[in-house]
Amino acid sequence: MSKLAKKPILIPDNVKLSYENNIVKVDGPLGSLQVEIKYPQYVEIKQEDKKIFVNRKNDNKQAKAYQGLYFALIRNIVKGVSEGYKKVLEIVGVGYQAQVQGNNLVLKLGFSTPVNFEIPQGIKISVDQKGQEITVFGIDKYLVGETAARIRRIKPPEPYKGTGIRYKGEHIIRKLGKAAIAGAGGKK
Repeated sequence: MSKLAKKPILIPDNVKLSYENNIVKVDGPLGSLQVEIKYPQYVEIKQEDKKIFVNRKNDNKQAKAYQGLYFALIRNIVKGVSEGYKKVLEIVGVGYQAQVQGNNLVLKLGFSTPVNFEIPQGIKISVDQKGQEITVFGIDKYLVGETAARIRRIKPPEPYKGTGIRYKGEHIIRKLGKAAIAGAGGKK
């Protein structure tokens, strides 16, 4: 049972929300998003002033699950159109860098040719001056996370040197190299 879903979702002043035909549509300063309520037999959406409530119609297992699901989806789109979401990626490695050229992110990651990553619609990507930090920004939480994961997947951090693309603040568990293991044991 979702304890958060019992609370209301607060709607900021600069955000308009409408609920018609099982579609919750949210318009804000950064854009507009919508969520389709595919199972209206389990939940009901109520709007009172600047609050929106997601209530379940009965107490069975599915109703509890969908109450939490739709609460999270609506809360995410309200935050997305008012504040937006961002993920920051770091590039670690000698000679590794990124730059934005038109609608592509060009990554130089030690491969024989640079990798061109096409930026999806609705996503803004910026790179710092050194080309070592990539910022992915957008209003759709799923699309921002998926885009960041696809960029990271091009060259994930490897466990020996730690080079590659990683999320900012991500801790990579490093392995000892072959020489370090052989030197630690000694000769018999």
